[in-house]
Amino acid sequence: MIDREHRGNCPHRVDEALEDALVEIRRRHPSWGARKIVGYLEDNLPDFTWPAASTVGEILRRRGLIQARRRRSRPGHPGRPETEMHESNSVWTADFKGHFKTRDAVYCYPLTVVDGFSRYLLGCQALLSTAHELAQPVLERLFREFGLPEVMRTDNGTPFATQAVARISKLTVWFIKLGIRHETIEPSHPEQNGRHERMHRTLKAEATRPPGANCAAQQRLFNRFRTEYNEERPHEALGQKTPASFYASSPRRFPDRLPAIEYPAHFEIRKVSRNGGIRWKHHYPSGPNNGWLFISQVLNEEYVGLEEIDNGIWSIYFGSVLIGRFDERELKLYGAYNSRHSTPATLLPMLPV
Repeated sequence: MIDREHRGNCPHRVDEALEDALVEIRRRHPSWGARKIVGYLEDNLPDFTWPAASTVGEILRRRGLIQARRRRSRPGHPGRPETEMHESNSVWTADFKGHFKTRDAVYCYPLTVVDGFSRYLLGCQALLSTAHELAQPVLERLFREFGLPEVMRTDNGTPFATQAVARISKLTVWFIKLGIRHETIEPSHPEQNGRHERMHRTLKAEATRPPGANCAAQQRLFNRFRTEYNEERPHEALGQKTPASFYASSPRRFPDRLPAIEYPAHFEIRKVSRNGGIRWKHHYPSGPNNGWLFISQVLNEEYVGLEEIDNGIWSIYFGSVLIGRFDERELKLYGAYNSRHSTPATLLPMLPV
C-alpha cells in the first residue's frame, strides 16, 4: 500500500519511498506498463498528483524492471519497379488474391499470374495457403507451359519476399537460378501492380460470389473464368481485343536442370553454411566475430560471389543480384537497400541510393 504522505508533486523528482511503492506494484503485476500503473493509482487515489507515465517508466527502467524493446530491423527497398511491359513475357506479375472461405468453411488462397503486356491470365490456382511449397509447383507448371519471363513482379509478402537481407526468399533464389529477375513493388503501394489489381476485382466479382462448394469446385470456377477472361471478354486497354489475341509464349524454355551460377574470375567464391553464414579470412581468428559473417539462411548451401570494391569493402552477390556489402574490419552485413542513416560512413558511397 502506498503511503499517502508520499505523493508525486513533481514529474521530474520522485522520492525514494514512492519509487519503492511503484516498484512493488510492478512486481505484483509484471505485465503492467507505466501507463497502466499510473492509471491504477489515479483511479484508486484520485486526490493525489502522480508522476507522469514517462517518469514512472524511467524509474522502472532504472530499477531493471523494464527492458527496451529490440526494434525489428527491416530490409530496405530498391524503389518503384521500372521495367516496361513492352512485349509478351517481358514482365509477369504474380499475387495472391485475398483469401476467402469456400462453402465447406475452408480457406482458399488464389494464386494468380498475369502477363503484364497482354493482360493474359496465365494461371489462377486455388491453394490452401500461401506456402512456398504450394506456390512453386504452380509457377513451375506455368514456366513449362508458357516459357520463362524476363521479370517476375510481385508484392513483398509470403512467399515472394521475406524480411531477410535484400528481401530474398526461396522463390527469389529459384528465379535467379532460372535467369528471371525478381522485382517487388514498394510496400503499401498496390497501385504499382495496378493491372493485376484490376484483374482481381473482375475475378472477385465473377468467380467468387458465391464461392464454390469446396476447393475443387472453386478451381472449376477459376478455370471457367480464365477461359472467358483470356479468349472471350474484350479488354478496353487492348482496344476491345482479347488478351489471347496479344499473347505469345516465351522462347525461353524451362530447363531440364537448373544451371550452376557462375561468377567473374576476379570474385571470391564462398559456400553459405547451413547456419546461413560464411567464414571470412579465417586465418585471422582474433578478428571480429572470429571471421564469421552471417548472410541469410535463405541462401543455405548456395554459393555467393564477393567482389572487393574498395580497400576492405566487399560486395556480396548471389548470381547477378547484389545482396549487400560489408567492411571486413567490422564483418557486419548491410543490405543493398538499407537506409543511409543506419550505414557506416565507409559504405555510404557504395550503397545504392
